[in-house]
Amino acid sequence: MKLTSNEEYGLRCLVRIGYAGRGGSVTIPEMSQAEGVSPAYAAKILRVLRKGGFVKAARGKEGGYTLARPAEEIVIGDVMDLLGGRIFESDFCDSHSGQAAICTRSVDCSVRSLWRGIQGAVDQVLRKVTLRDLLQNEEEMNSWVKTIPWDKLQPSGSPLIKL
Repeated sequence: MKLTSNEEYGLRCLVRIGYAGRGGSVTIPEMSQAEGVSPAYAAKILRVLRKGGFVKAARGKEGGYTLARPAEEIVIGDVMDLLGGRIFESDFCDSHSGQAAICTRSVDCSVRSLWRGIQGAVDQVLRKVTLRDLLQNEEEMNSWVKTIPWDKLQPSGSPLIKL
């Protein structure tokens, strides 16, 4: 599984704006320079984040992008859903049926159970993380990650998924 460029750079752009602090702003050229993406790509990502209600844009001399709400109110799971979607959606089987109209494994599918379990674990973690958490340094975030009860993320009766 891979994160998309939109998810990775979108999250990095949001963190960069978060670093600017309350009332601080970041322009597209500043974002482009800081995150190593083209100005056009930064603009595209920021437009998505603005339409999703995570950032606000202001024009003019003091313009740029700011957070639309406090960092502790921005849930990373919501941001990731906006930027790229999920590993497993309820219509997954319909869109992955191969050449057949209906997936040959639609009645009894162990693979679907795996993807559903992984999506559940990812959702549980990302619902607990806010932008405020990601404004910590790496060492602090590593400590935070260690507090996640990994053994509790599994559906009951399922084998433990090591993350």
